[in-house]
Amino acid sequence: MNTHITLEQWRALTTVVDAGGYAQAAELMHKTQSSVSYAVQKLESLLGVKVFKLEGRKAVLTPTGHLLYRRARYLLDEAAVLEQAAKKLSAGWEAEIRVVVESVFPTFVLLRCLDLLGAESPHTRIEVIESVISGASEALLQGQADLAIASSIPQGFLGDSLLQIRFVLVAHPDHALHRLGRKITMQDLRVHRQLVVRETGLRRATPTFVEATQRWTVSNMATSIEAARCGYGYAWLPEEKLRDQISAGTLKPLPLREGGERFAQLYLVFADRDHAGPAITRFSEIIREQLTKECRQGVDAQAAKRALPAARRVN
Repeated sequence: MNTHITLEQWRALTTVVDAGGYAQAAELMHKTQSSVSYAVQKLESLLGVKVFKLEGRKAVLTPTGHLLYRRARYLLDEAAVLEQAAKKLSAGWEAEIRVVVESVFPTFVLLRCLDLLGAESPHTRIEVIESVISGASEALLQGQADLAIASSIPQGFLGDSLLQIRFVLVAHPDHALHRLGRKITMQDLRVHRQLVVRETGLRRATPTFVEATQRWTVSNMATSIEAARCGYGYAWLPEEKLRDQISAGTLKPLPLREGGERFAQLYLVFADRDHAGPAITRFSEIIREQLTKECRQGVDAQAAKRALPAARRVN
């Protein structure tokens, strides 16, 4: 279908609205005020509608104008995305990609994935943004990331299930809660200090953890782990991040009467799957490949443990 309105005319309309007037729009577009005014008038003439109406001495959008403005903004955004995608494809691998990752995602897996992509595309710079809970979703909504490993899928995006993370409640072996020598209740937890990692998003979700009378809130998971290891409090932490501490005996899971474990689901979410470049597409593939490999190795390790007692009985 042939169109009669050019992108430049749509741009004139949206800029007049965004800037607050023809003179301001002309300055932003580096055009004369008369040319901007003519572009909008031509648009109205071709479509047979009125975009603006006068209220006193000020021009405001008509109901039709509001509709056209919203659609024009979407059209211009899509045109910009299309141009960026074309530039990426013409240049081959992207010069830079931005990935936002939930801090609970296994660090060793992330680093391995980064290294593998670096071997395949050594000239692609990679910016990794580590987030907590809502931070990944906000990065996608604000256009700050090309790919996200997020704990939720923001409205307007599609994502695939990637990994389930197991959380355990831990404290130093000499913590007062461990010294109780029995199953721990919610009342026990409320009277001791809880260690919490702050969300990185501005719109923070309601806390789902224990409402303890004492609480330290930190911005880094490593700080929370170290505080727990030093005996300053208890914390819900991803099991994968605690392997060394639990193995060394510096952290120990608390024996809760119920609810001794929690799970969080992680999703792989593209900012724009249709226009993703080769580097970000390949990175998503590497992430899946490495997680599949880790799961397979975990299953093999569990099978070996189960077979060991039987082998000993045979001998």
